[in-house]
Amino acid sequence: MFSELRVFVFNAKEDLCRMRRRIEGLIFIAALALLIVGCDNTANNNRTVNANANAVATATPTPAVANANTNTRRAPTREEYERDKERYNREARESGRTVGTGLNDGWLWVKTRFDLAAADDLRDSTINVDVDKGVVTLTGTVASAAQKARAEAVAQSVEGVTGVRNQLKVAPSGTNANVATNANANRANANANRANANKPKP
Repeated sequence: MFSELRVFVFNAKEDLCRMRRRIEGLIFIAALALLIVGCDNTANNNRTVNANANAVATATPTPAVANANTNTRRAPTREEYERDKERYNREARESGRTVGTGLNDGWLWVKTRFDLAAADDLRDSTINVDVDKGVVTLTGTVASAAQKARAEAVAQSVEGVTGVRNQLKVAPSGTNANVATNANANRANANANRANANKPKP
């Protein structure tokens, strides 16, 4: 009887040791799995952060003011404009443009600028836009009378524009007036690019 009890205790100890090794093995495998998943997640996060950093570093900021024709982004929707209304108003003020107090003046200023920028035949021109009570005033220089007429037609086609005052000057490219105007536009665009680069990203 004593020997059977000894064998029983011995077998129980052996079973406990085996069970303990199995539990330790399971804990080790679980810890290893968590470590691998954690490392992989960190690698994914690092890849995402690096991709985002590269995208920000290589992105060329879009000029925000002065020469509408250097801005190649798509026109914002009315909802996007309403969301960023203050930013557009600030851009207008910083570029010396006039945006009146009419209900849609800010939207018309933004939409007209983007539509002029999208017109391929106006790329060589420097067109400034002012809006007051739905009336758009175009100033700056264009290379030909055809471009002057085209700019007026583009501005007039913007929904909500009640009138267009076309004060554009025809100055063939290379004249001193055009060079000076382009230099001013380039300075304004550089200032806008610096402001956009320093602006926190959403």
